[in-house]
Amino acid sequence: MKNKRHLIALDLDGTLLSDDKEISTRNQQTLQQAKNDGHIIVIATGRPHRASINYYHALGMDTPMVNFNGALIHHPTDHKWDALHSPMPIRTAHKIIDACHDLNVNNLLAEVMDTVYLDQYDEKIIDIFQTTQQDPPFTIGSIKNELKEDPTSLLIHPKEEHIHELRSHLDDYHAELIEHRKWGAPWNIIEIVRKGMNKAVGLQKIAHYYHIPQEQIIAFGDEDNDLEMLDYAGIGVAMGNAIDELKSIAGHVTATNEQDGIGVFLEDYLKLQPQKPSKNFL
Repeated sequence: MKNKRHLIALDLDGTLLSDDKEISTRNQQTLQQAKNDGHIIVIATGRPHRASINYYHALGMDTPMVNFNGALIHHPTDHKWDALHSPMPIRTAHKIIDACHDLNVNNLLAEVMDTVYLDQYDEKIIDIFQTTQQDPPFTIGSIKNELKEDPTSLLIHPKEEHIHELRSHLDDYHAELIEHRKWGAPWNIIEIVRKGMNKAVGLQKIAHYYHIPQEQIIAFGDEDNDLEMLDYAGIGVAMGNAIDELKSIAGHVTATNEQDGIGVFLEDYLKLQPQKPSKNFL
């Protein structure tokens, strides 16, 4: 086990990150030890690039990254790397926007890479999506009029009583062109990307790049947007706080994100020897 190089794929929210959106000291040190031992570590998240790059740098990473649940696969520090951006057709997006307006949803948000379009001004949504002061300002106003390019993702904030009706509409009229996922409480946001896009697509491309076989891929996750990734990975690991559906298809279940589940699993599975802190560290 120890002599084989593994590809380690990390979801962020509810997996690598604590509930306070921090990387714990144990997880950080364990991942650094895995990296020192020659393993390849990547982030695979539903977040856009701008909302995950700080964690990428915090881990000292120099590998490709999967964003938007696979709709963007790129290398943040090597622009010669063969990036893959797979947005949905703008005509499809416009049809979905029309259906959302018919249902009088709370709000709509579209992303073209790191450019964000917001249908109606909403301070709380801006706080969620604008992660740093350096982020470009949102374009606020009618998405139907402002959105001129194929969007990487479309996010809908529906009224709770319309969630089922809206998702049924997406299945009935757009299933051949899009995938849709629902965020957990309290937001219940529906996130839409192009058909066939999921984290496993990104993982497959990166594993091929590093010549790592499927059975040596370790993937961690907690939500339904991790299903394909954990199913694809040779070693799929669900967090202790993961949804039951993910636990049922995972080969392993580790401790929760609040209990350093990634560090706990990797130390045991890869037989990592924890580094003793130096005197200066103390």
